[in-house]
Amino acid sequence: MFLDLSNLNPEQRKAVEEINGPCMIIAGAGSGKTRVLTYKIAYLIEHGINPYKILSLTFTNKAAEEMKSRVVSLSSINIDPLWIGTFHSMFARLLRIEAESIGYTRNYTIYDSDDSQNVIKRIMLSHNLSVEKINPAAIHHSISNLKNKLIYPNEFASIAKSKFEQKVSEIYYEYQLYLRKSNSMDFDDLLLKPIELFETRQGE
Repeated sequence: MFLDLSNLNPEQRKAVEEINGPCMIIAGAGSGKTRVLTYKIAYLIEHGINPYKILSLTFTNKAAEEMKSRVVSLSSINIDPLWIGTFHSMFARLLRIEAESIGYTRNYTIYDSDDSQNVIKRIMLSHNLSVEKINPAAIHHSISNLKNKLIYPNEFASIAKSKFEQKVSEIYYEYQLYLRKSNSMDFDDLLLKPIELFETRQGE
C-alpha cells in the first residue's frame, strides 16, 4: 500500500519524510502532531523498518488507542508488534519481557496506590509509628517524589536531614525490600526499573 502524503502540509511532510537520524518536531496545540506521528510510523514501516522496532509513547490510553487506529487505517498492518502506548503501559510490557535481568520474574505484580499505602502502614506499625500522627499517604507521596527524582533508598539515607525525612528513609528502604521480596512493583517503579534495566544491560 502506497502511503499518500497529500493530506500533509509542507512542514508536516518534511517531518514525516525525515527518517535518517534524530528529528525533533516542536509544535503547538492543534498543529497536527498526532497526524504527523501516525504518518511517520506508517512511513517508516513502508520504508522497511520492522514494526517491532518502533516505539511511540503517549500520556493517555485514549491518545494511544487513537494513534493505533490511525496507523492501521494508513498502513493496514497488524499493530500487535508496534510499541504504541503510555509510558507506564509500554515500560510494563518491556519489564514483562526483561524482568529477570533485574531480579524479578515476568509475572510480577503491579501495586496501585492503595496497595502501596497498606504496605507502608504495616511497616510504620512495625516501627511503632502512629499512623494517626503521620499519614501513610504522606510517606507514600514522599517516596513517590524520590523515585521520580531517581533517588534510591541508600542515596536518600545519606542526605535525609529532618526527623520526618529520616523516617521516610527507613520506611523507603523497607518498602523497596518488601516489593522486591514480593516480586512486585508500584507505578513509580514502572518508570524507574526500566532505567535500572538499561543500566544493567548497557553495552550488550
